[in-house]
Amino acid sequence: MEQELATLSDAMLRAGREALRLAADGFETHTKQDRSPVTSADLAVNQILRDSLSAAYPDDGWLSEETPDAPDRLGKKRVWIVDPIDGTRSFVRGLPEFCLSVALIEEGLPAVAAIYNPSTGEFFSAIRGRGMVERHLAAHQPPFTSTERPLALVNPWELRVGRLQDLELHIRCRPIGSIAYALALVAAGQAEAAVTLDGGNEWDIAAGVLLIEESGGRVTTTSGQPLSFNRPDPRLRGTLALGLTLAAPVRTRLIQFSSTAVASRSAP
Repeated sequence: MEQELATLSDAMLRAGREALRLAADGFETHTKQDRSPVTSADLAVNQILRDSLSAAYPDDGWLSEETPDAPDRLGKKRVWIVDPIDGTRSFVRGLPEFCLSVALIEEGLPAVAAIYNPSTGEFFSAIRGRGMVERHLAAHQPPFTSTERPLALVNPWELRVGRLQDLELHIRCRPIGSIAYALALVAAGQAEAAVTLDGGNEWDIAAGVLLIEESGGRVTTTSGQPLSFNRPDPRLRGTLALGLTLAAPVRTRLIQFSSTAVASRSAP
């Protein structure tokens, strides 16, 4: 898998440079049917990644937020799952909380993964069974450094409307515009947990799941179920990521909070 990671890393670095160029020179923004934004930078990054990976591995499947889904991926042993820019709203606003996120899935599990934040120069990567590697391609200041109580990175909307009010009694919640970047930061030990109670898609978390697992943490659905990828329906019902350093009592409270939130949402 070293060659796959090398090919992926090269493509992501080139795509990240293009995203920064467009951020500086200007880009177009449109609204998709689900009312989420998409920019010409999302599409440019997607094209660079697809051209590179498909040329190197033409027999692999492809699932990306910015490419129409093709059902033939379901019959593939290997599938690239891609979010060209996770955190597009942050990108549009000029905030350094967006990233490129790509994972190579083998038989339902991530085998190779990388997450790259071109604004900060942080590049996180992993090969299953080899551990997680964090590189800094530019001068770096960790975004979250504190001696306060444990930190959970959370969905901004869920925090704003009060869905995390009970959770805030036990852990400090900080909104972040990209779940993929949040998972990478948990894997790197810059936060202890990441929580989204609802929504999301496989491309949001596929790479981050491997990063956290290879750093000793754990990622499940909010109801505690294990995750698998390249399913017919890539939509998710929330994500709970727990870092290696999270204290056991807080870990237990997070799991209880998530399962209670799922149960209340499912109740008639």
